[in-house]
Amino acid sequence: MTPVVKICGLSTPATLDAALDAGADMVGFVFFPKSPRHVDWATARSLGRQARGRAKIVALSVDADDDALKRIVDALAPDLLQLHGRESPARVKQIGEFCARPTMKAIGVAAREDFAAAEPYASVADFLLIDAKPPQDAALPGGNGRPFDWGLARNFHPARPWLLSGGLDPETVEAAIGLSGASGVDVSSGVERAPGDKDPARITAFVAAARRAFARAAEGVA
Repeated sequence: MTPVVKICGLSTPATLDAALDAGADMVGFVFFPKSPRHVDWATARSLGRQARGRAKIVALSVDADDDALKRIVDALAPDLLQLHGRESPARVKQIGEFCARPTMKAIGVAAREDFAAAEPYASVADFLLIDAKPPQDAALPGGNGRPFDWGLARNFHPARPWLLSGGLDPETVEAAIGLSGASGVDVSSGVERAPGDKDPARITAFVAAARRAFARAAEGVA
C-alpha cells in the first residue's frame, strides 16, 4: 500500500494542526472515557471539521455498542473506524455494515504466534493494526507505548493493508520500519509530553522520520 503515517489521540486544535501541517495521512480521535486522550462530542465535531479534506479521519473505540458507535459517526463523520477492544470478526463485520464505514482492527502481538490472531480479521476488516500486546495489568488497551520485537512482523503479509504501532516515537520509527517492513505506522504516546498532551515538535519530527524511512525502503536501502 501507499505509505501511511497516522497520528492518534489528538484532542486540541493546535496539535491537530501540527499533524495536518506535517503531512499526516490519518488523524485519530479516541472515544474511550478511561483514556486521557478521550474527546467529547463537541470537541469531536470541531476537530472533525478542522481535519476534513486534509487527512483521513479515524475514530478509535473499545468494544463500543451500537448506540455509542452511532453517536461517534454522527459527531465526527469519520472515514475509518478503529476497533481496539475484543471485537470478534463477526462483530467487526457487523460494525462496518452498521456504520457504513471501513474498519481497522487492532491485534496485540508479543510473540510470533500472536500473528495468527489477525487471520480471521483479514476478510472482514479493511485495515489491520499490529500493536504491542498490553500487559496483563494494563488499564488501557493497546500497546501502552511499549515496543515489541518489530522484526517479528517482517514476514507478515495479510490480505489487507496493515499499520505498525507499539513503542514508536521520532527516535525509533525509522528502525521500526526497517525491521518490520511496515508500510504504515501509527503513533500516540510517542509524540506526547505527558499522557494526552501531544507535543507539536515531536509530531513533526515523527512524520519526517517515517517519511525518510519509507523513502529508504522504496529505494531498497537497508
